[in-house]
Amino acid sequence: MSVTMTNMSADQMTRVYFVRHAQPEHDWEEDRTRPLTEEGKKDSAIVLEFLKDKKIDAFYCSPYKRSMDTIAEAADFFTKEIITDERLRERESGSDGNSHGMFQKRWADHDYHEEGGESIAMVQRRNMEALNEILSDNADKDIVVGTHGTALSTILNFYDNNFGCEDFLRIIDWMPYIIELNFEGGKLVSKQEHCHVEKEFKGK
Repeated sequence: MSVTMTNMSADQMTRVYFVRHAQPEHDWEEDRTRPLTEEGKKDSAIVLEFLKDKKIDAFYCSPYKRSMDTIAEAADFFTKEIITDERLRERESGSDGNSHGMFQKRWADHDYHEEGGESIAMVQRRNMEALNEILSDNADKDIVVGTHGTALSTILNFYDNNFGCEDFLRIIDWMPYIIELNFEGGKLVSKQEHCHVEKEFKGK
């Protein structure tokens, strides 16, 4: 897959904290407006607890409600507006659902997608386009990106093609989940998992 990397000075460090959303209402049908559960709202407090002693320059996010609500308290704390980007949204679901068998099929063939759905490659392409713009616009800054399980996993796979279905399934029940990626000159130089709350993924 070809994604153009941005040109930035090699001595500029950009730190990105990716925040996968907290537990959503799994029975809510409309993906874009699916809210957090009451437990998910409480669990989102770990995001602010982790970030509050950091220097955060900007908040970017998927436009989906569950992602925005997970980082909203932290954005308010830093008096920052949440900048939404459609390209950061979750994979468009197709007709075949989210069984483990389907996860394995999609990750085995990144170009596979069912009718009405997106492939891993399609999700990765738009998420990387958005991330490269974020990195270009925020050299030497600390950024929060509100994201989703599959969307985040495609980014991690871009930088490490050994990241696959088993890695995706390892984090599928972590809601919220925070991982830090550090970039120099547009190149990933380090990553570190920070914290998560374990909740059961129920298929959406």
